[in-house]
Amino acid sequence: MKTKLFFISLLCAFTFTKAQQDPKIYDIIEKVNATQLEKNVQSLVDFGTRNTFSDTISNTRGIGAARRWIKSEFDQISKQCNNCLDVFFHRTMLTTDMGSRIPKDAEVVNVVAIQKGKKYPNSYIIMSGDIDSRASDTEDYTTDAPGANDNATGIAGTIEAARVLSQYKFNHSIVYVGLSGEEQGLWGGKFLAEYAKKNNWNIVGVLNNDMIGNIQGIDGVIDNRSFRIFSEAHNPTETKRERTLKRFYGGEIDGNSRQLARYVHKTVKTYMPEMNPIMIYRLDRFGRGGHHRPFNDLGYAGVRIMEAHENYNWQHQDIRTENGIAYGDVIEHVKFPYVKKLTAVNAITMANLAWAPKAPTNVEIGGAVQPSVKLRWKGTNDEDLRGYKIYWRDTTSPTWDYSRFVGKVNEFTLEGIVIDNYLFGVAAVDKNGHESVVVFPSGVMR
Repeated sequence: MKTKLFFISLLCAFTFTKAQQDPKIYDIIEKVNATQLEKNVQSLVDFGTRNTFSDTISNTRGIGAARRWIKSEFDQISKQCNNCLDVFFHRTMLTTDMGSRIPKDAEVVNVVAIQKGKKYPNSYIIMSGDIDSRASDTEDYTTDAPGANDNATGIAGTIEAARVLSQYKFNHSIVYVGLSGEEQGLWGGKFLAEYAKKNNWNIVGVLNNDMIGNIQGIDGVIDNRSFRIFSEAHNPTETKRERTLKRFYGGEIDGNSRQLARYVHKTVKTYMPEMNPIMIYRLDRFGRGGHHRPFNDLGYAGVRIMEAHENYNWQHQDIRTENGIAYGDVIEHVKFPYVKKLTAVNAITMANLAWAPKAPTNVEIGGAVQPSVKLRWKGTNDEDLRGYKIYWRDTTSPTWDYSRFVGKVNEFTLEGIVIDNYLFGVAAVDKNGHESVVVFPSGVMR
């Protein structure tokens, strides 16, 4: 009898560790609506231009009308969930002495909607899209610049994620935000990151969505299942000592943004295995930038999620035809089943994170010249905590490939594993299988 009970216990532990999934995540995927996404993008395109310096008075054209429409969408979603969203404009002044791409003084206005968590209201997961668009000349604020893919798709996906996720209650807070001033130097993200820092937000991660609607690349490739996750290797605010220690203990590619990228990758491979998430080991595209960077600059984890194959004829271009080539970022190039997929990627990542326990802190590791690895960490007091899971991977692997669920403990020894050959981390797990981001060790046990 004891042998049978032991076998059942072992089988349950194996099932929990390897295969537990939450059916609600599949429901979230199904609720994301391609028709609604197309409607949102069309509404944004219809404002003609959303250049940061365009008309702010008109109700039908320019950045002012666009941001008021976005706020009205968030307000309507909030009304449908019993005022579950705190919706507001976040305003900061931009002046000509702040950069070469600023032709006149103007307000940078972000549209923010916060869905407060029930357990950890000061812990935030952020999904962002950019409101503004541009013509060939970024200082030209009168020419039509529909910005259908760049970046009406990102803000449309953010609004749609708010519509879907507002139907659920989460432990952590979720922020849905339309950021402005991206084309002039990432100003909206900079101002919001500074606001978060000033107000002591604990940011779990930022998912910046910038161009999530094109499947036909300039290279001729057509691909409706792949997408890229850009992430910085290390925290740019780390100290010189912390960077020096990496020479001896590892961690060169294990900063908080890289762990967030791995989390997105794992979530997608678990719940949307038909998709092909591609982790790109760089802050952004070569020599270019996105609105996750200002958050990275202040030490917050942030990644850029976007299409795998860009078409440069269809971004940052005046609408025209030259030598038989059609230029311009128009809605006809956007593939909404693909926008639906990438919106779902964001939604399920945020849901998993927002339902998960708080991540362990003060993770330490030891085991030099020993046939075992020791880890210890500071845990969390959460009644839904199932325990902790230790992850490890080959030093050349981009993903956490091996794991062991170790229960409600704050230290554990992995016998028979040599520390030199792998990299390690620890995550918290709740009773429904939701996991925190994996935390890489920040200290060494002697």
